[in-house]
Amino acid sequence: MKVITAKTITQTVADLCAQANFVLRKDVLSRLKAAWRKEANKRAKDILKATIDNSALAQRQRLAICQDTGLPCVFVELGQEVIVKGDFKKAINKGIEIGYREGYLRASIIKDPLARGVSGYSPAIIHIDVVPGKRLKLTVLPKGFGCENKTQLKMFKPTEEITQIKKFIIEAAKAAGPDACPPFVIGVGIGGSAEYACLLAKKALLKNIQLKPARLEKELLQEINKLNIGPMGLGGKTTALAVHIETFPTHIAGLPVAVNISCHALRSAAKIL
Repeated sequence: MKVITAKTITQTVADLCAQANFVLRKDVLSRLKAAWRKEANKRAKDILKATIDNSALAQRQRLAICQDTGLPCVFVELGQEVIVKGDFKKAINKGIEIGYREGYLRASIIKDPLARGVSGYSPAIIHIDVVPGKRLKLTVLPKGFGCENKTQLKMFKPTEEITQIKKFIIEAAKAAGPDACPPFVIGVGIGGSAEYACLLAKKALLKNIQLKPARLEKELLQEINKLNIGPMGLGGKTTALAVHIETFPTHIAGLPVAVNISCHALRSAAKIL
């Protein structure tokens, strides 16, 4: 057995909040630079260069990559042989509050979604998977809502052809347009139930975008980049940096498909304890 204290979890989450918001993921930055090198449209090229420069400035001066520091989503892989000493979820939310407050990040969370009211730093959205072993992996994904608001879910008939599923995903990217701050990274969840397809789509955003895409992912990326939305919606070759798909078994009578879009500032940070 491995014992991990609530204090350790809190400090780790606080550190991850800062890392995710100040340091753009290497895979995302690398793909942005590749898009900049191949872009022929001057406006698109200028925007990509400004995006790359912004990430360097944010890291150097410890400033938020984007002013929307998001709704923090915390993904937990909890080993079966790990004992957490203390209140696990309380420790995570305390870490979110410390990380956001000390990093001078925006307080964007309201306690009552209908009454609204004064915003704060927590609670985060927490997803816990129990896995074999003695390790605890924590991943913080600050999800901005310019792109989160463009999430789409469709419950297809199980007999639906793949062409209609592809059309739905491409149309979701088209509908997001400039409002979701392209170039996008697009997560797709296929299978499970309605809520699980949405979770799969968000988990897909955690995958390294430099990984070789599967055939369907490659086809979707090519079609989406033909939309000519381009960086910040001003045209160009790069509407999306990557498309990632996660699947899960589903019911014989259903075929849920969810699309979760991230803006160019796809931010996440992870640590294994």
